[in-house]
Amino acid sequence: MSREKLSEDDSAYDDPPEGFVPSSTRGPYTTHNGPFFHKVTEDGFWHGVRVRERHCNSRGITHGGMLMAFADGLLGTAVFRETHTVALTIRMTSDFLSSARPGDWLEGTARVVKATRSVCFCEADLYVGSRPVLKANGIFKLMQRHKEG
Repeated sequence: MSREKLSEDDSAYDDPPEGFVPSSTRGPYTTHNGPFFHKVTEDGFWHGVRVRERHCNSRGITHGGMLMAFADGLLGTAVFRETHTVALTIRMTSDFLSSARPGDWLEGTARVVKATRSVCFCEADLYVGSRPVLKANGIFKLMQRHKEG
């Protein structure tokens, strides 16, 4: 599909890879920044987004804040999938490894490294194709009063 012929307002612009479906349970901030997609595999989960001009800085590459917000969502998803508990970000560090540009498919996954009764340590990786874009590490406070089940 030639993205040059599509407006970024055209839903065909998103063109997610096979297996990705639209995410419909996101909060207002993330929904505003999307549209986002997800898929679940035997090995875990993936989130993805087609980078648009509105995701970029004045240099035409994906804004670091956008990448960090995307990674934060991945980390939070990993924590919830592992602990079934709502959690809040305590700390997040990010290493910017390369850039993403409009039209690129940005995807990522995350995993829990260690969970205690009160905090969870996790890491996320973002890619364009096989090229690493960002690596993030997070510490999340588990909100036990919001535990599922």
